[in-house]
Amino acid sequence: MKILALEFSSDRRSVAVVANGQLWAQAHEARARESHALALVDEVLRAAGLEREEINCLAVGLGPGSYTGIRAAIALAQGWQLARGTEAIGVSSVECLADQAHAEKMFGRVSIVIDAQRNEFYLARYEIAAAGWRELEPLRLASMDETRAIVKTDGFVIGPEVTRWFPAAHVLFPDASVLGQLAATRTSFLPADKLEPIYLRETDFVKAAPPRILPAV
Repeated sequence: MKILALEFSSDRRSVAVVANGQLWAQAHEARARESHALALVDEVLRAAGLEREEINCLAVGLGPGSYTGIRAAIALAQGWQLARGTEAIGVSSVECLADQAHAEKMFGRVSIVIDAQRNEFYLARYEIAAAGWRELEPLRLASMDETRAIVKTDGFVIGPEVTRWFPAAHVLFPDASVLGQLAATRTSFLPADKLEPIYLRETDFVKAAPPRILPAV
């Protein structure tokens, strides 16, 4: 299976082609504000020597992280699936980070910390061993004080830009190559319009009032 993986949940957006579980090509863009998603896709397809119709599956990193970036990746997958009927699958970006920590031999207890704005963090904890990784504490929202207390007890703290708050931590960005390799082990395909960003807050927007009807003058 040839997988096109889209990981846009952080400022370091990436795209990769994974075929039969092996990385064929990848491309990164360091600043999300300058990102050109289709240019990244074209770059990796050229490097892999593939045409768009040869892609069998689209893998999307669902975050948490940049809501705008994740939505952009989902929209790209939706358009692609509508045009070509390609399979789609969503993967947690936190699981990508856990897998990357394992690849870098960060053995022991690992806290994954991602900025959630509003002085809060997305926090998940894993046990990483040579044989693999397992979840100790599922992803949740945590306050600054709570996160600070928890990360003091863990061997490693990782995440995008995490050193802004925790100087001793290790910066890791979710990577499309890892996303594609995780997707290659799964079969939980779904329509791309069912993909949703991982967002743990309750929706708190207020519906706009109906338009006022002004009296005739």
